[in-house]
Amino acid sequence: MVTRRARLGAAFGVELSCALPPRPAMGAAFADVPHMTISITGLLVLLIVAGICGGIGRAIGGGTGGGFFVSIAVGFVGALLGTFVAHYFHLPELLMVTIDNHPFPILWSIIGASLFVALVHLVSGGAAGRTWRYR
Repeated sequence: MVTRRARLGAAFGVELSCALPPRPAMGAAFADVPHMTISITGLLVLLIVAGICGGIGRAIGGGTGGGFFVSIAVGFVGALLGTFVAHYFHLPELLMVTIDNHPFPILWSIIGASLFVALVHLVSGGAAGRTWRYR
């Protein structure tokens, strides 16, 4: 512990001393953290690939409402869920695409997206009362 002196006010002339922990060097703590950077074109390509994978996963899993933005979200959630399942069962990374030095698992994204859509249908009651379908 380091002792620091703090002055309450010049008018009162009162000083307190208390034991405070040393302050961490904020610049040094954040200087070692690697930053993840991606270009605008890399981000757009990543969003398009995630949307395509999400759309395929939605078609396999039973379909959901929404458009391409829902497919993008389902694709990213599917990538997270699919890689989790793959690592849990000690399966290899198949069909990995690198976009702007960032890997994206195509196959596990499709599998995870279809699992996610199937779980959403299971929890919400499925597409029983809906009139739309993929044709």
